[in-house]
Amino acid sequence: MRQLILVRHAKAVPAGAQIADFDRPLADQGRIDAPVMAQGLVIAGAAPQLALVSTARRCRETWAAMESSFAGVQTRFIDEFYDAAAETLLEEAEASGVERVLVVAHNPGLHELAARFAHRNSPLDQQLRAKLPPAGSALFERKDETASWKLIAYFMPERS
Repeated sequence: MRQLILVRHAKAVPAGAQIADFDRPLADQGRIDAPVMAQGLVIAGAAPQLALVSTARRCRETWAAMESSFAGVQTRFIDEFYDAAAETLLEEAEASGVERVLVVAHNPGLHELAARFAHRNSPLDQQLRAKLPPAGSALFERKDETASWKLIAYFMPERS
């Protein structure tokens, strides 16, 4: 069974003149939300072999807060994931050579990719198509390369 796990970075400090967008750290709320989302994914059956993570600080910190929930996961940091389009994220995940991959990246590309795969009209699919907030996480599965991705679980922080 193939898995694609999409995670938007957790809540970061607001953008401002004092710090470049790429270097924004997680806010206190983001540090709380990230491990909670990881536990939800684990309970739903997420078992990534590889994490592909944007090199932006908020993504690296999100993954650091989640990583201990996923035993034995290899990590690859990818510069091109900063502000990446959906196609870039998908191409890198598909080229990873593993069956179960987790992606930590940014909107709008990440949400566009998630919405593309949330194509059924279930309430869960509709909810994901509507928004992917900070720390929002989605687990997709498919049987093989010819099958469509199916949304298995979608998590977002309670206040979102």
